[in-house]
Amino acid sequence: MDDNLLNDVVSAALKAGADAAEAVFAERQSLSVSVRLGELEEVEREEARDLGLRVFIGQRSATVSGSDISSPARARLIERAVAMARLAPEDPYASLAPRDRLATGPFPDLDLVDAYEPSAEALEATARATEEAARAVAGVTNSDGGSASWSSARWSLATSDGFLGSHAATGHSLSCSAIAGEGAGMERGGEGRSARHFADLPGAEAIGAEAGRQAVARLNARKIASTTAPVIFENRLAMSLIGPLLGAISGPSIARGSSFLKDKLGQAVFAKGVSLIEDPHRVRGLGSAPFDDEGVDTQRRALIDDGVLTTWLLNTSSARQLGLATTGHASRGLAGPSGVSTANLTLSTGERDLAGMMADAGTGLLVTSMFGPSLNGNTGDWSVGCSGLWFENGEITGPVTEITVAGNLIDIYARLVPGSDLVFRGANNAPSLLVDGLAIAGK
Repeated sequence: MDDNLLNDVVSAALKAGADAAEAVFAERQSLSVSVRLGELEEVEREEARDLGLRVFIGQRSATVSGSDISSPARARLIERAVAMARLAPEDPYASLAPRDRLATGPFPDLDLVDAYEPSAEALEATARATEEAARAVAGVTNSDGGSASWSSARWSLATSDGFLGSHAATGHSLSCSAIAGEGAGMERGGEGRSARHFADLPGAEAIGAEAGRQAVARLNARKIASTTAPVIFENRLAMSLIGPLLGAISGPSIARGSSFLKDKLGQAVFAKGVSLIEDPHRVRGLGSAPFDDEGVDTQRRALIDDGVLTTWLLNTSSARQLGLATTGHASRGLAGPSGVSTANLTLSTGERDLAGMMADAGTGLLVTSMFGPSLNGNTGDWSVGCSGLWFENGEITGPVTEITVAGNLIDIYARLVPGSDLVFRGANNAPSLLVDGLAIAGK
């Protein structure tokens, strides 16, 4: 579907009785290959094209979507959307994005499309090399397999206020899961990376070797007694500690009053020197886009600046509820209204590497795996199951497991100390993070 045809869908919706309309077209191709124990296990190819339409009649709106984009199907889609909107309840905050906030071209070149499209045979060879590297690690006894994939996607938006924009991106991914030990003592470890360009992925051997190392490092884990001690969250998973912050500063949460940070705008939430930077225009970024999913211009900003919370994450609807302006954080699929999301977050680094942080902490827990988080969104009380490595006098003494770490995020963020070991693994990245004392529930 070309952009002119998307504009035609919007025009047809207006002729059918809509006061305003926006149409979205998404096209995706993907190819993935998995191997296990040296044998081909799965080859999966997907191709999809979908059209979504949202129409407004007064303060009523409705959204419909479909995968048939033929002329008769488009006509039925428009008819159904308009009929649904006439019956929908009124929403005083539903609307298109304000015209003066819409992005205008030319859009920046973010270099998100890689011309290289691997064949199934090439993906199989890469996946096989990844698994072989994992199985070659001393102590690895089995494998959950290796996988390699490629994808290509294009997303287009047209609105009755005159916005028309498209952006495309490719993706390359490589992952592996290894098993170490025998019987009840088996442990799993994994590693995976994704990038817009194949050349930006680590080598297959490096991915596999890290998966094997992660599995072996967890062997012979012991339980520890409940205590309070310093906790370091390894950089591979440190952004999981920041995730609740994003939900707490989202416009919909603030509008509902269901956020533990609802009274913190403009106040210090982290220690001085800590910043959380969003850069939607990062070249080759996994979260990069020239505009948000309502067509609003996006920009680089510090969500946390020198410890201070500077903004809510707003789409058009939540901004209208709060009497503010959208911040360009709208995120939507083909069906339903927009939510909010961020793009390419980076937490600022500190002065100490991981070894230095353990030396500073003395004795405590290095978290290398997290699962089953629990959060009270109103108070910030938070807990998470985890496993990791215990250290004493700054030195690793061995793996530990069946642990729950708990605390209040307002207190945790205020005492959080970033390390210097930032590695860009995905769209959102952070160095290892030290909290000088958390409740640890063990045996």
